Amino acid sequence: MTKAELRKIYLQKRLELSEAEYLQLSRQLCDNFFVQVDLSFVKVVHVFIPIEKNREPDTWMIIDRIRREFPHIRLSVPRVNPETKELDSFFFEGLHQLTPNSWGILEPKQGVPTPYEKIEMVITPMLVFDKDGQRVGYGKGFYDRLFAKCSPSCKRIGLSLFPPVEKIDDIREFDEPLSMVLTPLSSFAFNVR
Repeated sequence: MTKAELRKIYLQKRLELSEAEYLQLSRQLCDNFFVQVDLSFVKVVHVFIPIEKNREPDTWMIIDRIRREFPHIRLSVPRVNPETKELDSFFFEGLHQLTPNSWGILEPKQGVPTPYEKIEMVITPMLVFDKDGQRVGYGKGFYDRLFAKCSPSCKRIGLSLFPPVEKIDDIREFDEPLSMVLTPLSSFAFNVR
């Protein structure tokens, strides 16, 4: 299937989850993240703020636990730059720093920019992924452009509420694959670069 077809199907699947199902899947995904991902030597993690109306995985659980249990890690969060159509990254200071953008997505209104070369891990949103580590997002290419700016050694960790599909048919040369994808009950590692 194409990205557009998969985007429609998987957005609908997420919206059909009951509140209890959504919370349970997000909790399992968070627990699985801390089982599967070694954060011992990571210093800077870029993490997306969930779009709750789209039922994105609740990364607040991951953010809160990293802040409590891994004080050596600096978290960074994205802000859409309307001029460049790219994601700018800012060190996360707390909820007071965030405000809704024109799409209703919380993002930093001010803060210290995170140098892209310092980002060692990007926790990445998606609707669905395939067995080659390719992902379907919302189609704007924000994360592909972010990956291209980060160091080649940067780990790209995707979070998905659903298992992979066999193949995404319309992958292009600028689509950047993920290093790993976590689902509530599984993990998938990919050889990239």
